[in-house]
Amino acid sequence: MPGYVFELNSLLGADPVDLKRVSEVIRTDPSLTAQVIRLCHSERPNLEHRVVNIDEAVLLLGTERLRTLALTCSLLEYSGERLAHDEVRAFWQHSFITALLSERLARGVRYSQPEQAYLGGLLHDIGALPLLTYLRDEEPGVALVIEAGPADSTSWEQKFFGLDHCELGYKIGTLWHFPLPLIEVFKYHHEPEKGTQDRTLLGLVAAADRIVRKWGVVFGIASPKLEIVDKSEYDAILHECLPELDSEARGKILESIAGEFQDLIQMLESGSLGLFTVPRRANAS
Repeated sequence: MPGYVFELNSLLGADPVDLKRVSEVIRTDPSLTAQVIRLCHSERPNLEHRVVNIDEAVLLLGTERLRTLALTCSLLEYSGERLAHDEVRAFWQHSFITALLSERLARGVRYSQPEQAYLGGLLHDIGALPLLTYLRDEEPGVALVIEAGPADSTSWEQKFFGLDHCELGYKIGTLWHFPLPLIEVFKYHHEPEKGTQDRTLLGLVAAADRIVRKWGVVFGIASPKLEIVDKSEYDAILHECLPELDSEARGKILESIAGEFQDLIQMLESGSLGLFTVPRRANAS
């Protein structure tokens, strides 16, 4: 990872946060600076003026969003240099939609930390990137994580690598000193019943991940075949991932999910989903 990522991770985790130093570090990387400004406008489209000052953007975005952005930019650069463009796009379009849906579900259940839900959704499959890179570098004849999607790939990964993307995500999260609830999201988003830290956060991301995969947006497919899902399937997912919700609460959330599908998929199809740009390798296929 670039050196600035580690410094930003440390600065943004401090109390209080030295925003002046944060701005100085961001300015050292032109790509990160551009992404910060872009994300600021994407998330606050009703601003009366364009933000061109990095100090103002830092204040508007807040520390958690900046921490997410710094890590994601470095991961995009890492993956963009090693994987074909379509492979990177497929991975991140699943991640972005899961993040947005996790956050919206969090607000729907009045979860107190929707930002954490966004971060968990964005990075839940972080352990898959090194595996995808290894396949590309060492085993070009082996298909990328099977098209059925990451939930069905764990047993295959265990046989091929000796560990799966959930276990590797746990190791990465621990190395990066993420909060324990987020580390559990990386490890147990396919098995939310195993969580012990923040069952609601884990359940929100697990539900969003399953719903997005039901829609056909998985990281093994660059051009997803989008699917309309029956309401009963949504209800079953919410019941399994968020068992603390009663039927009335699930009903209120179910009313909005169809609209979320139309909204998020429209963003995907129009290209406006990209809060980040995916770099191209010189020899990308």
